[in-house]
Amino acid sequence: MVTRAYVCLLVCVVIQRLIEVRVSKRNEAALLQQGASEHAPGQMPWMIALHAGWLVSSLLEVWLFERPFRVWLAVLALLVFSAGQVLRLLAIQALDDRWTVKVITLPGAPAISDGIFRYLRHPNYLGVVLEIAALPLVHGAWLTALLFSIANGLLLRARIRAEEQALRETGDYDERFAGRPRFVPRRDKEVHEHA
Repeated sequence: MVTRAYVCLLVCVVIQRLIEVRVSKRNEAALLQQGASEHAPGQMPWMIALHAGWLVSSLLEVWLFERPFRVWLAVLALLVFSAGQVLRLLAIQALDDRWTVKVITLPGAPAISDGIFRYLRHPNYLGVVLEIAALPLVHGAWLTALLFSIANGLLLRARIRAEEQALRETGDYDERFAGRPRFVPRRDKEVHEHA
């Protein structure tokens, strides 16, 4: 049986995503007015489908297969999910009015390399990886966690390639992020030299 708290959590995530889309559209409009360009627009329908399917499946699996609620698993999953939330919020904060859901670059603008970006290239995507894996596990929906993590990995592989290529073509991405890890943060001499 699906607990009310789990349903409320899913509803909160839906509301959060809708707010983020609104902020993204506002930022996108401002960037396009400044001469920015969108890259890999064909990936957006897949991203929307993946995230919508993930949220629906997170609920349906629990309901249809009567996944049990286990406190230890819920606590662990919530901790991982919260870590993902923090990473994404730090990335949004660092990018400020240049944060968008779509891949949009502003030619000549320096790549953002401060804040959380001092430690890794893609904190937002790492946050999404953690969220997609962890949220379904709050109520034991392991099949959703597994299948959507695989699908997300495939999509992110293409998206990161497109994003990094766009950033290379329009700014100083390679210079600012040389030697900086994509997903696993580290604090060493090499990172600080390029920060």
